[in-house]
Amino acid sequence: GDSPPVFAQAAGANVVYIAATAASQNALLVPANSPVKSVAELKGKKIAIAKGSSSHNLTVQLLKKAGVRYDEITPVYLTPADAAAAFARGSVDAWTIWDPYFAIAELRQKARVLATDGDVKPSHSFYLANRDFANRHPNVVQAVIEEIGKLTEWSAANRDQLAALISQVTGVDFAAQQRAVNRAIIELKPFTPEVIAQQQEIADTFFELGLIPRKIAVREAIWRAPGA
Repeated sequence: GDSPPVFAQAAGANVVYIAATAASQNALLVPANSPVKSVAELKGKKIAIAKGSSSHNLTVQLLKKAGVRYDEITPVYLTPADAAAAFARGSVDAWTIWDPYFAIAELRQKARVLATDGDVKPSHSFYLANRDFANRHPNVVQAVIEEIGKLTEWSAANRDQLAALISQVTGVDFAAQQRAVNRAIIELKPFTPEVIAQQQEIADTFFELGLIPRKIAVREAIWRAPGA
């Protein structure tokens, strides 16, 4: 996701970004019978979030766009499994979550989508490496990135097979996994100035909200292959 590397860097983790990809699809969900029709109406409500995740960032961005301060909602920090249970029994008013949990909630609970990450600025997911290992073994890291690139291309061209493979490994219902895979953007992306700037904006926002203890410079954690 986009947020975990920010929290890791702020905590002093010895990691570097080695590759970028499009983030999983995230959505802010409400129960089918909820009276809430807009993000602005979540003021004063409880929203289930996985702390430090891409859904955390999406929640922050959607609230900001709707003119609702983060301290005007009650974040309920839960793992996806616990959040699903809380959402099902009505203990929270809304839930921000990524696929395939997003797809599962749509199919099993008929959850209604209030907003998605398509309603805010795009963000990314990242592959990370230990900084010392990456610096000592750049050829290995480069080979890994190349193989990830090949697998990414295959995945984008074989979505039904990809969904079936993931479903077999994770136990997620095939219909939900297929829905998640079919709407995913599957591509490996270079570290352009735009990608770095988007990630820096997330880090700055989290610092301003007091969610990370110090300001960080994302560019300091971007790994570059020798000669790149």
